[in-house]
Amino acid sequence: MTLPQRVSAILEQCFAYLHPCLYGAVGGGAAADLPSLADALEREIVYLMPDADARGVVDAFVRRLPEVRKVLETDVQAAYEGDPAAMSRMEVVLAYPGMYAVTVHRLAHELYVLKVPILPRVMSELAHSKTGIDIHPGATIGQGFFIDHGTGVVIGETTVIGRNVKLYQGVTLGALSFPKDEKTGMLRKGHKRHPNVEDNVVIYAGATILGGDTVIGHDSEIGGNVWLMQSIPPHSRVYNKPPAPDIRGKSKQ
Repeated sequence: MTLPQRVSAILEQCFAYLHPCLYGAVGGGAAADLPSLADALEREIVYLMPDADARGVVDAFVRRLPEVRKVLETDVQAAYEGDPAAMSRMEVVLAYPGMYAVTVHRLAHELYVLKVPILPRVMSELAHSKTGIDIHPGATIGQGFFIDHGTGVVIGETTVIGRNVKLYQGVTLGALSFPKDEKTGMLRKGHKRHPNVEDNVVIYAGATILGGDTVIGHDSEIGGNVWLMQSIPPHSRVYNKPPAPDIRGKSKQ
């Protein structure tokens, strides 16, 4: 199997643990097998990080899975409560692309924090290709996170998102610029490039928020197609002025 195929198999095992009633044996899939998951993950880490303590990294990842499951329960609840079309939590887990992408992200982020190379990005790209939602594994996202519809959402590496945040399709949390090293001319890496979004924020479809110094204050609403490159205080409502429609009668032929 190729690396993406092996990573996809690892994700399937993770999903069986995180959602056993739907992806695991109870739901008609394979039972969650943490020892098998750990062995598969260790083989990939040994290949990518030959000088690292691969078993120690894997053990740290597995120890985090119960906490990941708890946080995902808040994401499922946020989607169920936040979408009037959601008829059940089962529907959210099985049929919502945002839920799939967020689940993969929470797994990939744990490996990113453990400084595992390549694997987190492969995970995020598998979710991206399946859902159209592009979340860098480095992004830090609080609990109760909901992406509605989701297609075209982009969340950059150094984004920090608080609790109970809701995004709609086409939202970009991106970088404003890419500074270069004065000596080498290469792009500088590792610095804050993407915005912070505080608790209880709703960002509607097509909004673009850019810059590492940009902070969206808590309990704010960002309207559709808004373009922001500056911070806003808590409890703000930011909308574009609506265009005036030009309505004319249709000429008869």
